[in-house]
Amino acid sequence: MLTVGDKFPAFKLTAVKGGKEGLLGPGKSFTEITETTDSGKWKVVFFWPKDFTFICPTEIAAFGKLNGEFADRDTVLYGASTDSEFVHLNWRVYNEDIRNLEIPMLADTKRELSEALGILDKNEGVPLRATFIVDPEGTIQWAAVNGLNVGRNPQEVLRVLDALQTDELCPCNWEKGKDVLKPQELFEKAA
Repeated sequence: MLTVGDKFPAFKLTAVKGGKEGLLGPGKSFTEITETTDSGKWKVVFFWPKDFTFICPTEIAAFGKLNGEFADRDTVLYGASTDSEFVHLNWRVYNEDIRNLEIPMLADTKRELSEALGILDKNEGVPLRATFIVDPEGTIQWAAVNGLNVGRNPQEVLRVLDALQTDELCPCNWEKGKDVLKPQELFEKAA
């Protein structure tokens, strides 16, 4: 699996647009997204195993509810699975929790991005619940992965993003607005 310090792989995927544009129907709901889309921004790319399942919409909806907070941090969210854009669209239309989702749903149907990241489950052949925070230069700054049966915490992803964007030393459980560690000050206090 790719990890911190690795370049996020190049990709070119069809996605269901976020927001109301994503519900206009085939031919109008889709867009192409590449690694250069939203150039110069932080990116959070998260994967789920399959559409029309039980845990996945809870996570997707939770990320969607935080979309404004991520945007306030100059960060875009991309959600992805190996289902097609048509399946994504159908799922959005028929699932109340994600119908008004403001983030694009990427279709990694050939599994090329999932394979390049090394996140395919060896038994099921679907993406694990992987999350990547990618800096504006395209370098992975945080990677986390859960098994197929355990949902992740999007609020924790936001907390880690906040810490990364300080470019400072952040202690355990640090939250935005709290003090960061200043090693020089700690040494001066000890002397």
